[in-house]
Order: sequence, then C-alpha cells, then structure tokens
Amino acid sequence: MLAAVCENGCVLSFVESEELKKDKEVVLAAVRQDGDALKYASKELQKDKEVVLAAVWQHCRAPNDALEELKSDKDVLLAAVRQNG
Repeated sequence: MLAAVCENGCVLSFVESEELKKDKEVVLAAVRQDGDALKYASKELQKDKEVVLAAVWQHCRAPNDALEELKSDKDVLLAAVRQNG
C-alpha cells in the first residue's frame, strides 16, 4: 500500500481497511503525493498537525478537509499561504 500511495495519494480513497487509513506512515505518504488524500484519512489523522501540514505543503487547499481545530491553526494557515499566496 505504501508504494501505491507514493505513486498516487488518492489511492487511499479505495482502501477499505480502516487500519490502513489510521496508519500514519501510509497517510503521510499519500498526502505528500496528493494533499487531497487527506479527506480519505481517518478522522484521527485528519486532526494530526504533522499530517495536515504535509498535506498543505503539497496542496494549499488541504486545510478545507481538516477538522475544525486545525483550520484556524496559525502554522497550518501560514504553510498554506507560503505554498500558494
């Protein structure tokens, strides 16, 4: 699975295993390849700051998929602005 999400992060959308959607290594690889993959991660990882920042650096609109508490996080918003002002 790790190799697959490294090639196309949104492969995560086809994963039925909740365990894989909770696997931080897999999810980080997916969002680093395609920030939109964040929406397919577990809710737990959607609020993980490291995962959200990785998604933002790949795709500035990724915070739209993050849970409320990180949408207004200063570091996340600054990363989004730096990625695409």
